Amino acid sequence: MKIQPTQLPDVLLIIPKVFEDERGFFYESYNQREFTHSTGLSPIFVQDNHSRSLHHALRGLHYQIQQPQGKLVRVISGTIFDVAVDLRQSSPTFGKWTGCILSSENRHQLWIPIGFAHGFLVLSEFAEVLYKTTDYYAPQHERCLLWNDKDLGIDWSLDEHPILSRKDKEGTPLKNADLFT
Repeated sequence: MKIQPTQLPDVLLIIPKVFEDERGFFYESYNQREFTHSTGLSPIFVQDNHSRSLHHALRGLHYQIQQPQGKLVRVISGTIFDVAVDLRQSSPTFGKWTGCILSSENRHQLWIPIGFAHGFLVLSEFAEVLYKTTDYYAPQHERCLLWNDKDLGIDWSLDEHPILSRKDKEGTPLKNADLFT
């Protein structure tokens, strides 16, 4: 496993070692010992989530203000532009974002620690996304940061309006959002 830092030091791009031959491929999508050795982190994952979304669907930017979740995100089919936004007021990167391409072809994963909002845009015909979380889903604590907040300036590289849920259309701008200390 190779760890590549992103523009936000706590958000990590994880590149697994993939074994390929004429039969196909094999890789460990998660190994606690290797993850801890490579990152110095020891998250305990309690929930796995799986979503399937159509081209131009944008999910996010989601976070839980209580029962916050660290997330380990990967794509098993298709391609997404995955984004994390630092919502920790005490952080030198507060209000900054990073994004990267995750796909079933590159097999990269993104570690998004507690204190960040998370979202993604589907770039392929559809995408299936799997992610592990360090706490359980708690809808009463879920918050949604406005995906196109001008203060964030996320470059989604959109040529048309994305497909959004009602919740995501009504997201809160950063200046009014519930934040982490």
